[in-house]
Amino acid sequence: MLRLVATSLCRRCQRATALPLHLRPCATLSSAENQQTVEALYDLSVDIQKVRQLKGWVLHQSPAYTKEVADLLKDMGASGSIIARILAGHPEAVLCHPEQMQAQRELWMSVCPKHKELVGIIEKFPASFFTSSSHHDNQRNNIAYFQSLNLNKRIVTKLMASAPQSFSRPVEQNELMVRTLQQAYQDLGGDEANMKVWLQKLLSQNPFVLLKPPEVLRQNLLFLRDKGFSTAELLRLLSKLRGFVTELNPDSMRRTLAYSQDTMGCSEAELRDIILDCPAVLYYPDIILAERFRGLLGAGISMSQIKETPTVLELTAQIVNYRIQRLRVHGYDVRTGSLEVLNGTKKDFETSSGKLLLRRERPIFNPVAPLKADY
Repeated sequence: MLRLVATSLCRRCQRATALPLHLRPCATLSSAENQQTVEALYDLSVDIQKVRQLKGWVLHQSPAYTKEVADLLKDMGASGSIIARILAGHPEAVLCHPEQMQAQRELWMSVCPKHKELVGIIEKFPASFFTSSSHHDNQRNNIAYFQSLNLNKRIVTKLMASAPQSFSRPVEQNELMVRTLQQAYQDLGGDEANMKVWLQKLLSQNPFVLLKPPEVLRQNLLFLRDKGFSTAELLRLLSKLRGFVTELNPDSMRRTLAYSQDTMGCSEAELRDIILDCPAVLYYPDIILAERFRGLLGAGISMSQIKETPTVLELTAQIVNYRIQRLRVHGYDVRTGSLEVLNGTKKDFETSSGKLLLRRERPIFNPVAPLKADY
């Protein structure tokens, strides 16, 4: 991402080769800012200084379609403040030709028919909406393919928004990866009736799985099988790791497993049980695991406790220390109690620690104790 506007014509010319001119083939670069663009952005209350600092090259492009972008967003129900935020964060949108924007709108509405929801997606993922017209056919073909799998429209929309690269490439590449995932699920004994739901969860949790080579998935499953995981356990791992199984590789897993086993002093069978309880251990580098072990042990937690509740390794040392302090205030000592109370999201922890506080403050009712009476 370009950070600063170049101050000399020479440097601007050097940057010109890197500009995403595919947004509009007829775009031209000027040494001076396009005043019409600047004024139109001012009128829309866009933070011009932010644009100049982060993507100032946009202001030197001509022609630009600032009014047309704003009108399209307004027509979909976007407020003035939302339009200003979108254009401040992704000013390249003004370089999209109106016909191209309208085509994108129609395409997106085929999976996200509600304007309010579509505006929310554009606000979060503007680059996914304001994209090159050269990808339009691939986008249409990929949408048709994912709909043919009977995937929920929300899942397809999320894929388009968060992993637009997977929709801009030929549909055959996505077909190959999806077939590989489906085949792995079936080979590991997955229930055919649940495969659609399983695939939806996997794709929604990690849309970037589609961009990985199918061979990566096969190699990782083969490595884990060689480590003694059964077919049923591999299916559990594949489901728990979601699409992140494709982010791994045998070398990194080998190092992580060796470090974890050595640190915890457990057998290979015990290590497999720990991995099944906390698959995240597989993709943490040993340097991260070392820091987390030090943090837990330094807080007085024993290694046996960690082995019993390995999911605490998903928490950073800072989070662990904060939660331990909060629990101590409520009279709970993790050194002698279960570590389960440390786990979960911030909301989960607030709920569990709140229950501990209520339990501490609420008097225990004894049904056989005599009632006090006033005489």
